[in-house]
Amino acid sequence: METSNEEMAHPEERCHSDQRAFLSRVFDRLGLDRAARTLLTNSFREVTVQVPVRVQRGGRAVLETFEGYRVQHNHARGPFKGGLRFHPDVDIVEVRALAQLMTWKTSLVDIPFGGAKGGIAVDPGRLTGDELETLTKRFTQKLMPIIGPMRDIPAPDVNTSPQIMAWIFEEYSKTHDYAPAVVTGKPVELGGARGRLEATGHGVAFITALACRDRGLAVADARVAIQGFGNVGSHTARRLSELGARVVAISDVHGGVYRGDGLDVAAAIKHVAQTGRLQGLAGAEPIDNAQLLALPCDVLIPAALGGAINEDNEADVQASVVVEAANMPVTHGADDALGERGITVVPDILANAGGVIASYFEWVQDIQQLGWEESELLGRMEALLERAWAATVSAAGGGSGLRTSAYEIAVERVLHAIELRGF
Repeated sequence: METSNEEMAHPEERCHSDQRAFLSRVFDRLGLDRAARTLLTNSFREVTVQVPVRVQRGGRAVLETFEGYRVQHNHARGPFKGGLRFHPDVDIVEVRALAQLMTWKTSLVDIPFGGAKGGIAVDPGRLTGDELETLTKRFTQKLMPIIGPMRDIPAPDVNTSPQIMAWIFEEYSKTHDYAPAVVTGKPVELGGARGRLEATGHGVAFITALACRDRGLAVADARVAIQGFGNVGSHTARRLSELGARVVAISDVHGGVYRGDGLDVAAAIKHVAQTGRLQGLAGAEPIDNAQLLALPCDVLIPAALGGAINEDNEADVQASVVVEAANMPVTHGADDALGERGITVVPDILANAGGVIASYFEWVQDIQQLGWEESELLGRMEALLERAWAATVSAAGGGSGLRTSAYEIAVERVLHAIELRGF
């Protein structure tokens, strides 16, 4: 992802700043006083822990201590819910902003959860499998007093996986008996939901189809460029391809590939599985991430990290629809500029909400000990997304953009829940 030096140095500060700017606009529109704003933005709880692990470095075992975080933002509408990310740049500022984002996301799609986020500042690629398991289980031990099926339910995020969720489930169950509902995104064999792994990308594709429809464009006629080809980007590309869209460009951290008449997405997924990157895909020409963002296309889907589209490059965007598959990939200033140019920006709290909806269904299945087929789960997910889309579009008809209307719906629901419960 192409970024300025400032963005590379302080991505988490920018993430938090954009969140504040988006919310401030909504608070002004709703006429909220200072007390209400403080109530809605402050975290319920923020935890920082130190996790010591012996790791192999230079042929000998050394003790390293990793810093971990869990921020629980708001639980007025239900237990805290949010992912865990393992990445060297994770810090409390980023986690705080993302926890708040989860509150608005779960509220917008109307599932009974609040918002949380967490992670560890670590490069998991430098750890062996045994070291990663030890780190995960010791982190779980530190979080044990504040997580649980009716308290706080973690899930996968950046660089975490069903296997890591399985380790959390195992460690938690040592002292709380059999409790699969403590995490979502688990392997199916351990109570995971069929369809959960691809749910976020499937949901992005579904929302993209609705956005195209409302712009008078059939998704089967759309030319799509996707920045990011991890779990979300690859499943988005595959589902859009199944819907008939032409995926003309995709990229990963190493670079991208382009083909004007559409890429073979299945071949791209297979190529990445074999080589670890998109570079060298047969029948496609190489491009970089900056070129991908500037391609002439109907739909641009940033599915990598935050701040990909910013004030420095928003003028290069030629798509008529931008669908935020990543968290906060469009900065506040760029969002305004794109809107002024008539470009539809579908906000992350709607576009990538398929994952948390599927997590909700997994949680329900674990509590009931009754699983559903993949088609039923994805169908239920689409129904909730379509309802949230209709509400957001209807609210935006009053003159606000999709992001502002989505946040207004979410904030009002949380505020109403707080008022109903009392303090």
